Amino acid sequence: MSTQPLRDLLERAFPDATELDVRDRTGGGDHFQVVVTAPSLSGLSLVEQHRRVYEALATPLADGTIHELRIKTKGE
Repeated sequence: MSTQPLRDLLERAFPDATELDVRDRTGGGDHFQVVVTAPSLSGLSLVEQHRRVYEALATPLADGTIHELRIKTKGE
């Protein structure tokens, strides 16, 4: 899988993102790292911030498209 479909899902979930990056870590299309910085994440615990990313990517996680996911989040 390319990174663009994941980026599209995250852009819809975090329209206020000031930083949004999706990288294919291994080149195999199933190990990804995402970085999201958004005001909507401010005041949330790290667990809740990551939960929101998991919710945004629920479909590719559930269908096995994403085998491994590393998440970095930050509120503003």
